Amino acid sequence: MEHSLFFLIGSFALGFSMAWNLGANDVANSMASAVGAKAITVRQAMFIASILNFVGAVFIGSHVTETIRKGIVPFEVFSSQPELIVIASFAVLFAASFWVFLATWAEMPVSSTHSIVGALIGVGIIAGGPKIINWPKIGEIVASWIISPFFSGLLGFIIFLTIRKAILEKEDTVRMTQKVTPFFISFAFFIIAMSFLFKTPFGKKLALGTPVSALISLIVAIGAGVIGKYTIKNLWRHLKENDYVEAVFRRLQIFTSCYVALSHGANDVANAIGPLAVIYLVFKTGHVGTQVPVPISLLAFGGVGIALGIITFGHKVIKTVGSKITQLTNTRGFSIDLGTATTILLASKLGLPVSTTHAAVGAVIGIGLARGFEAVDMKIIFKIILYWLITLPVVALTSMLVYKILGTIFL
Repeated sequence: MEHSLFFLIGSFALGFSMAWNLGANDVANSMASAVGAKAITVRQAMFIASILNFVGAVFIGSHVTETIRKGIVPFEVFSSQPELIVIASFAVLFAASFWVFLATWAEMPVSSTHSIVGALIGVGIIAGGPKIINWPKIGEIVASWIISPFFSGLLGFIIFLTIRKAILEKEDTVRMTQKVTPFFISFAFFIIAMSFLFKTPFGKKLALGTPVSALISLIVAIGAGVIGKYTIKNLWRHLKENDYVEAVFRRLQIFTSCYVALSHGANDVANAIGPLAVIYLVFKTGHVGTQVPVPISLLAFGGVGIALGIITFGHKVIKTVGSKITQLTNTRGFSIDLGTATTILLASKLGLPVSTTHAAVGAVIGIGLARGFEAVDMKIIFKIILYWLITLPVVALTSMLVYKILGTIFL
């Protein structure tokens, strides 16, 4: 392919840019509630999340990516000419990274996965016309804008309501914390273990099946509950009664937030590195299939980009999700993390294309509504929803324009 050096260098620059933007915007999914509840500081959150995202991307991230992700556009549209898929992947990276950057600058949480999908729609329409787009799949994604925040908000609301009724509203909060919290610990570890086995590339590679995964997760959950019970009792010796409940849940929330950060690096590195891996393989071999091997060096490249995005710009969206929507405490933050993780796990088992960003924001809103509408900043919510609604069309139009310009110049 002519001008190969331009596309190769440009794709590495855009791949790094997409990883950087992904880290800057999506870090709020894992750390915003912990920062908002003052379990950790912004600096601590960015430091922890950058390390865990890098580890997740490199050691748990997928070593194989799909050429055309999510089944949006048939592979055959690009397979006849490798040049087409290079230009398409380049346009996808440019459009998606540009939009996520604009959203991050505006301190708005958006879905990096949906940004990639929107870009694929754009290049697909230009390359083969609207008829080749898998519109039912697009319909599922649009439906997820409602499904994700509704169910995570509902689950977060129920979890927090249970904590409030079982612990916070009781006369002896210390005794009830020691009695009830081990069950929440077990539930949290069960969800985390199941999510790790079903929602990370490493877990999927193990392919243990639902019964075996459930058994392993149950053993982990019981063990965590037993350890948690004794840890909570020992913690009582060092704390005042009015600090006790929130202190216990502060530690739980930090752990759940760390898991979400690790999982994010593993799952979302493909959004940045997938299109780059496609371009890299075309230049290396001259052709590409539906499945593309991703070398660990590219995963590390993406992991560094995500980590730098978190460290340099992650505070902007953390501030919006963690403190602007509603006021958070550690019990509320724990409910948010658990509601989000449970929603994502259930949705993946049901085959629903939900967004972690949408689920996390929905859980924050649900927790806020537990204290009434006046506890939630509706202006911020409407602004966030607006950004969600325009993600697909804006990114699609941008990728169409870039694909058309590049095709005119280089084909």
